[in-house]
Amino acid sequence: MEDGRETAAMREEERRKRQIALENTDSDIGLCGWILVIFSILLTLLTLPLSIWMCIKIVKEYERAIIFRLGRILRGGAKGPGLFFILPCTDSFINVDMRTITFDIPPQEVLTKDSVTVSVDGVVYYRVQNATLAVANITNADAATRLLAQTTLRNVLGTKNLAEILSDREEIAHSMQSTLDDATDDWGIKVERVEIKDVKLPLQLQRAMAAEAEASREARAKVIAAEGEMNASRALKEASLVIAESPSALQLRYLQTLNTIAAEKNSTIIFPLPIDMMQSFLKH
Repeated sequence: MEDGRETAAMREEERRKRQIALENTDSDIGLCGWILVIFSILLTLLTLPLSIWMCIKIVKEYERAIIFRLGRILRGGAKGPGLFFILPCTDSFINVDMRTITFDIPPQEVLTKDSVTVSVDGVVYYRVQNATLAVANITNADAATRLLAQTTLRNVLGTKNLAEILSDREEIAHSMQSTLDDATDDWGIKVERVEIKDVKLPLQLQRAMAAEAEASREARAKVIAAEGEMNASRALKEASLVIAESPSALQLRYLQTLNTIAAEKNSTIIFPLPIDMMQSFLKH
């Protein structure tokens, strides 16, 4: 834990130093550069008020502007939101969207650890945390993050078996988020969330799993039925012992049976003749 924290702190310090170095490069434009800057300022002053419309720029609340002066990032880093000024001849700028971006990871054919081919797709939420690094350190941060997400998904799922992929989606998503966040830290990208959307299995594997589940359910049903029969037989045995101890209990059971049968319509009632009534005739 301590080693991980130290490593993260070192990486954060290194990233901060690179950002400071990028933002403090305008002082190295040289003599010719300063001459061009002064000439641009004079030209702007001479062409007022027309030139003011070329100098004033506005960025929205969710945007930041990275200004380049003679190809170097202007001191102070990203500008905005709101109003800022540039020199028409020597300055250019790039707008960076700071809002959270969502994109779908295309379905990836992955061979799991137990040699099963599955198709998995997901969704990634990320945003630009540092506009300066996102512009200066990589050509296209959005495309790079998308490609890295696809590769990371394949690499992470390749270390899992099918049961883990189907049951541990949250753990897989968290592992992907940590990996992506560490990899995109130098690009000024913050990966906020990763979700596994769907896991598609081959049709033959679906049939095999369905047959296995059906067989398992049938086996459990037979076991439950057998346990019910065993419990019922035990209850009948105990009831027979109680009836054997009291002959009148059998007559009461006859009456209860008649009451149950009489509740139904169109029933033929067969009244069992008690054996006790026949004993007097048998003696004669």
